[in-house]
Amino acid sequence: MTTKTKPGPEPKKAKSRILQTVCETAADLDRLGFIDKRKLQKIEALCMEPIPPYDSVRIRALRENLKLSQTVLASVLNTSASTVRKWEIGEKHPSGPSLKLLNLLERKGLDAVL
Repeated sequence: MTTKTKPGPEPKKAKSRILQTVCETAADLDRLGFIDKRKLQKIEALCMEPIPPYDSVRIRALRENLKLSQTVLASVLNTSASTVRKWEIGEKHPSGPSLKLLNLLERKGLDAVL
């Protein structure tokens, strides 16, 4: 008797070899129906690539590519215009949710966050 398996998502690249193995195992367990979606999502969150740092040049280029003013970008990121100005002159660096949103804007565009 053969067992039918459902196609599952490809395992994501992990930060370490051990974590990569855990992610692959979780994907296999999902494909075989032995793990629920909520647990799989928690494990996949651990397997995500870290977000690269954003320096002043990269932030300004992203903002200009999106054709946004500093004030509008600040509004999209739920931060202040002075914070965006400080990022663009290199006085501060984005972190946490702002960093994640900048990465999302860069990868998926403005529609992804609005």
